[in-house]
Amino acid sequence: MRKGVKGAVVGGVLVVLVGGAGYGAYNVLSALHDDGTAAVKTGPPDKDEVKDTTAKFFAAWEKGKAATAASYTNYPGDAESLLTAYGQAAHITEVHITPGTASGDTVPFTVKATVSYEGKSEALDYRSRLTVVRGETTHRPLVEWRPSVVHPQLRKGDTLVTGDAATPPIEAVDRDGKVLTKEKYPSLGPILDELRSRYGDKAGGTPGVELVIKHADQNAADTTLVTLAKGKEGKLRTTLSAGVQAAAETAVQKYAESSVVAVKPSTGEVLAVANHRNDGFNAAFLGELAPGSTMKIISAATLIDNGLTKATGPAQCPPTATWQSQTFSNLKGLTPDEHATLSDSFARSCNTAFVKFADDLKVDSLTREAQERFGLGQNDWKVGVPSFDGRVPASGGPDTAANLIGQGQVQMSPLNMASVTATAMTGTFRQPVIVSPELDGRDIATARGLSPATVAQLRAMMNRTATSGTAAGVMSGLSGSVGAKTGSAEVDGQAKSNSWFTGYRNDIAAAAMTQDGGHGIDAAGPIVATLLRTGG
Repeated sequence: MRKGVKGAVVGGVLVVLVGGAGYGAYNVLSALHDDGTAAVKTGPPDKDEVKDTTAKFFAAWEKGKAATAASYTNYPGDAESLLTAYGQAAHITEVHITPGTASGDTVPFTVKATVSYEGKSEALDYRSRLTVVRGETTHRPLVEWRPSVVHPQLRKGDTLVTGDAATPPIEAVDRDGKVLTKEKYPSLGPILDELRSRYGDKAGGTPGVELVIKHADQNAADTTLVTLAKGKEGKLRTTLSAGVQAAAETAVQKYAESSVVAVKPSTGEVLAVANHRNDGFNAAFLGELAPGSTMKIISAATLIDNGLTKATGPAQCPPTATWQSQTFSNLKGLTPDEHATLSDSFARSCNTAFVKFADDLKVDSLTREAQERFGLGQNDWKVGVPSFDGRVPASGGPDTAANLIGQGQVQMSPLNMASVTATAMTGTFRQPVIVSPELDGRDIATARGLSPATVAQLRAMMNRTATSGTAAGVMSGLSGSVGAKTGSAEVDGQAKSNSWFTGYRNDIAAAAMTQDGGHGIDAAGPIVATLLRTGG
């Protein structure tokens, strides 16, 4: 036994006195077998261990003893850093933690505290939870460390700071001057934070004093938790529509892990963006997922623009199609049609019809169409907040065919697909924006767009899909100029496919995605139809 450590057997348990250790004066290492060998305790912590560990962790946290509290976690270094910032950089005091009823090894709890800075104080009140696990080497019951234990909005690398705000607050308003708040429109929370970060100093306000989360991602805006002294708000006009945004918020709440975007095709202005996700991620703008058969809008345009067929031209729909040893099939129940036109196969969403054209295309044909006609995949969109610009790589092998049906290496967000639909409808690529580029002089992306002939064919095929094809069920009752495309994307490890749907009605185009949502008409379709009914 090393110097400074004394041991004794008490009641059959080896107890070690550790000089200077942060775990307290004594540490129980293990019980003893009858033959005197150590018996290491394994398995999940029991009820008493969970209660005892939680109590010790909370007690140290309440007293501001960051090192001691961290010693009850499985990552004490990371825990001590954040807990120290909690008391020092964030100036959070008078911490009172009330544990709730444990569910196995998980304990919910509430925190009531005070944030004080330069003579100003405000209450801080929130809920979180922790899980107790058994240490891999110590075999002690320990709090499983995650930053979200300290506050549910904290992620790895984030920290807490109280002080003068980095930017002035903003009063964001919609296109008609109606005020937009995260309380009324929860999905706009992270977007309003981004808008403030980028445009607060251009909107005429002055900073206040706040408790904020500073995110590890240097490009992410601070998240305000408590305002101790209000700054002067500057007014920032957005392109959003309060009416469409309200419809979007309601629509996504019906389906878990859902995201939707609506744009105005004639201008590219974003009318609404909403997410219903447990992780708070803005998947509507930043999601990177295979779009399934909604990709066939771009694929059909590629076939037309490369002279391989036309809407009324041949696009046979066999039961299966093979490309470089990989066999593709259609959704269950789709009747083969050897005499199908491109319009037939598009409206019925026949995979094999598109796969059969892989032989006639160059490896980069789809990529060039996406970039040059639809403005995708060149990382040059400047929406006003962070966004993903789509990805249509020139992949060889089986992915050449898979990309045509929105699988393979193709990745999109609902924002991308709403833009694709707007371009197909108007023939002109107008990069989506959420604030006018005139505000900051930023250069927005451009692309060639589509010929009138291609547009006419795409609109005819999308209209047929909406009125008598796979989208007819959810588009029923929508008047005016309408069009749509359904999609479902298979994902490894998921019981159901991701549901995709995109459509337009008059001067509004919208696209939605629901992870693990099934077919396009099952979840994403009803979301889009709800927005299209607003009429923009």
